[in-house]
Amino acid sequence: MQRTVVYFFTVRGKSIPFAFLSMAIDRIRIRRFTGISFAKMLGTGTGETFTPQDANLNRWGLVVVIDENRIEAFDSSSLISNWRKRSTSEMRAVLSPVSSHGLWSKKNPFDFTAALSNPDAQIAAITRARIKWHQNFRFWRAVPPVVIDLHNNPGLISAIGIGEAPIGLQGTFSLWSSAAALRDFAYKGKAHQVAIEQTKQFNWYSEELFARFEVLELRGSIATNTRN
Repeated sequence: MQRTVVYFFTVRGKSIPFAFLSMAIDRIRIRRFTGISFAKMLGTGTGETFTPQDANLNRWGLVVVIDENRIEAFDSSSLISNWRKRSTSEMRAVLSPVSSHGLWSKKNPFDFTAALSNPDAQIAAITRARIKWHQNFRFWRAVPPVVIDLHNNPGLISAIGIGEAPIGLQGTFSLWSSAAALRDFAYKGKAHQVAIEQTKQFNWYSEELFARFEVLELRGSIATNTRN
C-alpha cells in the first residue's frame, strides 16, 4: 500500500544556500529511493498573493508518494537527515488520499484513493495549478478574497502556499479539523465560489489538481514554521 508523505522544514538563515542547492540535487536523489512513485521538492510562501514576494526562503518542503513499508527508511535517509540537521522546526504528515481530481506534471499521483477510516480524522488538502502565463495578473487579482475567506474559516488549522517555481506553478497545503469543514469552505464560501466561476470563465489553468487526504500521522506543525 502506498501513502503520501509531506515534509516542511524551517531552516536558519545561514542554511538558505544549502536549501537552494538541495532543491536541485534532491530532485535527482529522491527518484533513486526505492518505493517512491512520485516526488516534488517545494518552496513555500504565505499563499496570500502567489507572487514572488510571497516566498519564505526559510521554509522548504517535499511531497512523496511512497510504499508504506518504506516510510521509516526514507525518514532516516541521508536526504532527510541533511534537512533535519539544518532545521529549527519540522513537520511530517503521513496521509491517505480520500479524493483526487486533476493532474500534476501530467499524472494524478494520488489516484489510489480510499474511504475515510476515521470519520473524525483531520483532513489535509493539496491544491496545485499550472497557471497560463497570460492569465497570471488576472489570477493574482482573484486570490486575496479567497485567502481572507480561507483564514477566517473556523475549521482551518493552518495553511501555507507551496510552489515548484516563483511564478506559474503554485498551490496550497492546508490542514482542516474535519472533512465537513473543508467541504463547507470549498462549496459554501462566497469568495471561493466566485473564484471557481472565474476559473470556468477565463480558463486560467493549463493544469490543475485538488486532492483531499485523511491525516494518519502528524508530527510538528506548519503553524510554527514562520519566517526567521
